[in-house]
Amino acid sequence: MDLLNKEKYDFDDLIEIVRILRAPGGCPWDRAQTHSSIRSNFIEETYEAVEAIDTGDKELLKEELGDVLLQVALHAEMEREANSFDIGDICDGICKKLIVRHPHVFGDKSADNADQALTNWDAVKMQTKSQTTQTQAMQSVSKALPSLMRAEKIQKKAAKVGFDWDKAEGALESLTQECLELEAAVKSGDSGNQYEELGDVLFSAVNVSRFLGIDSEKALYDACDKFINRFSGVEALASERGIDMKTASIEQLNSLWDEVKKYNYGGK
Repeated sequence: MDLLNKEKYDFDDLIEIVRILRAPGGCPWDRAQTHSSIRSNFIEETYEAVEAIDTGDKELLKEELGDVLLQVALHAEMEREANSFDIGDICDGICKKLIVRHPHVFGDKSADNADQALTNWDAVKMQTKSQTTQTQAMQSVSKALPSLMRAEKIQKKAAKVGFDWDKAEGALESLTQECLELEAAVKSGDSGNQYEELGDVLFSAVNVSRFLGIDSEKALYDACDKFINRFSGVEALASERGIDMKTASIEQLNSLWDEVKKYNYGGK
């Protein structure tokens, strides 16, 4: 196969290039990598693809999806070298999973809307994974997920068996109660209890966001950007007025913050 003079490459070419890079005489860096050593690369490339989605940049998305695909190819090649499985086995597995979990498309089930389709998916998933309780379904949620996302997935699984509030107000009351318990823990000086109660507050906040139809991970993402924008406004005002932020009182800085917030100096 002449890989150097092709006008357009395809998936098979990618797999072959990765094999060459990992083979004796290939790239020393690629040959040295393991699943663990490029674990963070996988996460980083995935988030860069997500950023391309958020910005609506199609060209960047195409590039970043290629980087994600490269990570898949590298991990698959490592296992092929170990005579465990290869990219063909991965494709075979996902194809079989898609067929089995879509009985309303490939079988005798029906689904008139997205909710019914998801119900079918979840039922087949529990069956194929030999899960007989909702606790087992919760335990199957990956612990490697961002914690806000993991919390929402766990809450949704609890809701499937009726363990849920009837409406957002109940979730909001629970959040308020957890905040009061955190306040009491702070006043007591019990660091262990503070840790636990803060976790409860965050978990309850995710519950509220779920009822409101808000992606808590995205909401916090945007809140970070808003904080940076407003902080930029605070820095600009402090510079204009000759205020040294390092020595200024928190009252002075909060006053600048309120001013930025009121007049939207930092945007958003």
